[in-house]
Amino acid sequence: MTGKPSSDRTTHTTHATDVTVVGGGPTGLLLAGDLATAGVRVTVVERRPERTSNLTRAFGVHARTLELLDARGLADELVSRGTPMTRLQFFGRLALDLSRLRTRYPYLLITPQYEVERLLKRRALAAGAAFRYGTELRGLRQDDGSVTAELRDEEGRDATLRSRYLVGTDGVRSSVRTALGLPFPGGSVIRSMAMADVRLAQEPKSPLFAGGTGDAFAVAASFGDGWYRVMAWRRSHQVPESEPLDLEEVRDIARQAFGTDFGMRDPRWLSRFHSDERQVPEYRKGRVFLAGDAAHVHSPAGGQGMNTGMQDAANLSWKLAAVLNGHAPDADALLDTYQSERHPVGATVLRSSGAIVRLAMAHTPARRLFRSLVAGFLDTVRPASDKAMGMVSGIGISYGSGGRRGAHRTTGRRAPDLDLKEGRLYELLRRGAFVLVTPDGVDAAPPAAPAAPGPVTLAHWRTPRRAALLVRPDGYIAWAKD
Repeated sequence: MTGKPSSDRTTHTTHATDVTVVGGGPTGLLLAGDLATAGVRVTVVERRPERTSNLTRAFGVHARTLELLDARGLADELVSRGTPMTRLQFFGRLALDLSRLRTRYPYLLITPQYEVERLLKRRALAAGAAFRYGTELRGLRQDDGSVTAELRDEEGRDATLRSRYLVGTDGVRSSVRTALGLPFPGGSVIRSMAMADVRLAQEPKSPLFAGGTGDAFAVAASFGDGWYRVMAWRRSHQVPESEPLDLEEVRDIARQAFGTDFGMRDPRWLSRFHSDERQVPEYRKGRVFLAGDAAHVHSPAGGQGMNTGMQDAANLSWKLAAVLNGHAPDADALLDTYQSERHPVGATVLRSSGAIVRLAMAHTPARRLFRSLVAGFLDTVRPASDKAMGMVSGIGISYGSGGRRGAHRTTGRRAPDLDLKEGRLYELLRRGAFVLVTPDGVDAAPPAAPAAPGPVTLAHWRTPRRAALLVRPDGYIAWAKD
């Protein structure tokens, strides 16, 4: 299989690794750290130079992502540098009370993306991951046993990097997806969105503040250092992204959406952008995988983008490690579960984030009435509100039994942070292994338990409970028996 045509230049160097990760954002960094921690040789290829501290797209880390970071020993440090929000307001009367979530992190943590990247990169480097900044993917080809990436650095030097697997985490304009020739169907949900990084004379009541009228909406998010990212949209002013943007336009939209511009001043960045809803049909093609925005992209409503990508990485990393370390008898069957488990999640996020933004943009009387009915339903029917919170936060995501007959009702569900004799479950997951939980005094897997494709940490209930369960390295239940 051949991707983009090879460069006509002579390839000067050839390198080898187990996994090539193309893209050094949160998704790629979490994946690289997991693989390196599992003893897998991994090289991250990033087209940009070393990232600058003010480069960020996302500002919110949801509860499920914080649990995954907890399983890597990073959550507490990140929480100490961010601001928890227990109430997520979407529009009008619709608000989700995240404090009701049954998790160690019942909130949305407001912190810029670069803080997440800083911790993930530090972990990946400490585990031995290699980085090649200022290097772009020019093409790729694969055979039955390997993938060869054709690279070019910022000095114009060509090289090839041969690996057993390659993962594209290189964003919405993914060069990996292009090289594979995969479609990216969908379209724009928001056009001509104004974006500005500014200081504010009056501090909003929340580090993440949203407002809208149907004809305009805006969001202000704090970097935590006195700077704010403001995103603003107005129905009556849809112009090309090439049209110059000035601070006065952002102020005007903010006044319409918020009722105030908070005294915006000193812009350090002004631009326009659009937001798409797209999803690639296949997350895997041979030995190449796609994750994060390279696989799915959607509106920023609900702050699920970065979180969904990192959850992609957590799902894929242990499966690649199991295959590369020789723990998976049927490698293809295990790797195929990445598509069957994560593609439906990506589709659900597209639908939910799209619904939020379309309700926020409602401007006709009929649509506003429908929005009011939806808000009232979620505000008064607690099971519906809890389900919505579960999906937005990631706590409610489940993979099901995978079609296994007779599977326990909890198979495929997220495992809560159980209090075990050996410690918290998510602390035990920091070893990167499966965790087998058995009754006290039982030090072996029950005869009905399946063989885990990887090392297993044995733990015991602190209570007299007699159930047994096997928890995957990504914190989902692989098997259980009462």
